[in-house]
Amino acid sequence: MSRGFVKESDQEELPIIPPRADLPPGMVNYVTESGYSELLAERDKMIYERDNLLISDENENRIAVNFINAKLQLLLNRISSAKIVNLSKQPKNKVRFGAEVFFTADSDPKIQDYQIVGVDEANIAKRKIAFNSPIAKIFMDRKVGDSVTLKLGKTERQSKIVSIKY
Repeated sequence: MSRGFVKESDQEELPIIPPRADLPPGMVNYVTESGYSELLAERDKMIYERDNLLISDENENRIAVNFINAKLQLLLNRISSAKIVNLSKQPKNKVRFGAEVFFTADSDPKIQDYQIVGVDEANIAKRKIAFNSPIAKIFMDRKVGDSVTLKLGKTERQSKIVSIKY
């Protein structure tokens, strides 16, 4: 039946689905093996949640299922486009995808570190940054001892790579 013949009160609003982490069109969806496992676990959790909803109202249940299915479709698209990078095959002397980079910033002797990971794995609280982030880009293809400059507005921070680990 055409939506024109449905009562306004019967029409459902389309759910607003939060987007996944930004991955520009045409950019390869690199992931670590653990990142891929996390995506699969997230998928399994969503399917379990969808299949075990405890909502007695049929309309609310349908809305909840549609919402989960929409989020699940975004996740399945991300999983199907994932390209797992084998970290053991990365060059040990250069910063590449999957590297954990240890560095000093400016004149502070304290060593900081970030691991360069896929967009869905990125989590600053866990010290994981997306490979397409500005910080990751300045470290890419650098070696131990190299200095890099991160521009933050009018401020520049100098960092020196101390070590690289995969």
